[in-house]
Amino acid sequence: MLHVTCDLCGKKLHPGEDPHFVVKVEVFAAHDPTGLTEDDLDEDHMEAFSEMLRAMEEVKTEHVSPAAQQLRYDLCATCRQRYLRE
Repeated sequence: MLHVTCDLCGKKLHPGEDPHFVVKVEVFAAHDPTGLTEDDLDEDHMEAFSEMLRAMEEVKTEHVSPAAQQLRYDLCATCRQRYLRE
């Protein structure tokens, strides 16, 4: 049996009895592209990419934040209304 709890108020939601709503949020770094130049077209991008991969392999980090993150929240009807107002 599926157990769903409102992520905002903690109310237990019973499938088939209580309406429940899902909020999905995607967070990612914004990219502000610049115009292409002739130099960009002449550059060997595969070589630059290979160098970047080699550099990343050499760096040992314990935790790296993901560039993009997807979040999911279950809400009861009351908290859904509250979420949409804010």
